[in-house]
Amino acid sequence: MAKVVALVVAAGRGRRFGGDVPKQYLDLAGRPLLRHTLAAFAANPQVNAVRAVIHPDDRPLYDAAATGLSLLEPVAGGETRQDSVLRGLESLVALAPDAVLIQDGARPFTDAGIIARVMRALDDHPGAVPAVAVADTLKRGSGGLVCATVARAGLWRAQTPQGFRFPAILDAHRAVAGDELTDDAAVAEQAGLAVALVDGCEDNVKITAAADLDRALRLFAGPGETRSASGIDVHRFAPGTGVWLCGCLVPHDSALEGHSDADVALHALTDAVLGAIAAGDIGHHFPPSDPRWKGVASSRFLTHAAGLVAALGGRIVNVDLTIVCERPKVGPHRAAMQAQVAEILGLRQDRVSIKATTTEGLGFTGRREGIAAQATATVWLPR
Repeated sequence: MAKVVALVVAAGRGRRFGGDVPKQYLDLAGRPLLRHTLAAFAANPQVNAVRAVIHPDDRPLYDAAATGLSLLEPVAGGETRQDSVLRGLESLVALAPDAVLIQDGARPFTDAGIIARVMRALDDHPGAVPAVAVADTLKRGSGGLVCATVARAGLWRAQTPQGFRFPAILDAHRAVAGDELTDDAAVAEQAGLAVALVDGCEDNVKITAAADLDRALRLFAGPGETRSASGIDVHRFAPGTGVWLCGCLVPHDSALEGHSDADVALHALTDAVLGAIAAGDIGHHFPPSDPRWKGVASSRFLTHAAGLVAALGGRIVNVDLTIVCERPKVGPHRAAMQAQVAEILGLRQDRVSIKATTTEGLGFTGRREGIAAQATATVWLPR
């Protein structure tokens, strides 16, 4: 699988926007504008890591915008956008990604479809740019008067993320260091790299002026949407004296086998929450091959998934969980489990349903070889 890193460029001062606070940190629907952008990539299952390039003076603002998101340490930008991108690319050398997605920090509405189209194009091309065909008639002006009509055939408005095979775009940026090309596709073109055009989206706007922020607020002011998704997990029994279920240690004559604490219920619930926002599965965010997660409490996984929902401007409406096993009995511990899940997710307990059933002696759970869990999560998203 290709290793993909998103590089979010947010070191600008936003002089065209005006004001004392750089535009990427202005409030947009209750969260810093930059947080919307970071969350879109942190939640995307095609993206393995996200790094921001910021102005050194903005570190407190960045930390507030990035709270709770799993991101690489940010790096300091340069005098120009091109300088900032090169610094960001150089910082990724040790990670050796196969591809990099270079994104404007002030472009908060990039969706998973755009990212997917860019990534698909990189299978056949060294670079790819989302763009929207120019529909309006173009005029060239001077002194307030029309000088000429410009043919619009073949003209496109470029957006981000602009995707590239990492070694190629790094070499291209190194070769033009000190220039001031307008975007990364221009850098690629200068190096003779073929850059594919893929469909962008009219809503994928970059916040440049106050009117853009007003439009963005209107996009968030709609009715939103409700999504539901399911998750399922299974763990076999292993030697031990208790099993973790819903964050509670339940005494038993066995434990559950797994890389973390093997809380089968929280694993299923984490996958359900991630599924509701199309953010992949628990293995994408917490690979079992990573020693950092050995023995860790599974509440950390569920907290991460809930944090992604919040970062996207959404909220978890309710969750429903069914635990399938012959033993241990869930009933005596149901209230404690319900309270624990509600606390992790920040929900009222009446929005957390926990049920248990057996398989009447059938299958691996009937033979008491392990425990299965199935969960459903419903979330609301602003658009």
